[in-house]
Amino acid sequence: MTAWTTRPETADDVAAVREINLAAFPTALEADLIEALRADPEAWIDGLSLLSVAEDGRVAGHALLTRCRIGAEPALALAPCAVSPSYQRQGAGSAAVRAALDAARALGENTVVVLGHPSYYPRFGFVRASTLGIRAPFEVPDEAMMALTLDPDRPAPAGTVHYPPAFGIDD
Repeated sequence: MTAWTTRPETADDVAAVREINLAAFPTALEADLIEALRADPEAWIDGLSLLSVAEDGRVAGHALLTRCRIGAEPALALAPCAVSPSYQRQGAGSAAVRAALDAARALGENTVVVLGHPSYYPRFGFVRASTLGIRAPFEVPDEAMMALTLDPDRPAPAGTVHYPPAFGIDD
């Protein structure tokens, strides 16, 4: 497995992040979502867009955490996460996700939600959100909506997740 370097996104990385998301997904929806989140000062949190970088300096993976709410309490949404196809299944995505979660923990954040593959995200400590009293604002398989508390001494808020407007989810 490759040893990945991770770091926060800089202004010079915006094009590379877009390219990774365009390559990793079948449409431009995720790449466009990132741009919309960057433009939303209530959603975007500097330092929570993390990259994994290959030995040659090329950006290989990306994980983004933005502000959402659970009920009225602040939380973070992990989405999107992407890896350039040439680096997939080599740990670049895991490195970016771990770096993002570490950065959020360092900022004093507590709860992160993700809608994702139930066999992938538990490796980072995510559990079914329903076990914490957290609900998606739309129909989703229970095992796909997950949550993580970054501080074991602080409980996760219970309630419905409210995503930033860029996600296009009316709640």
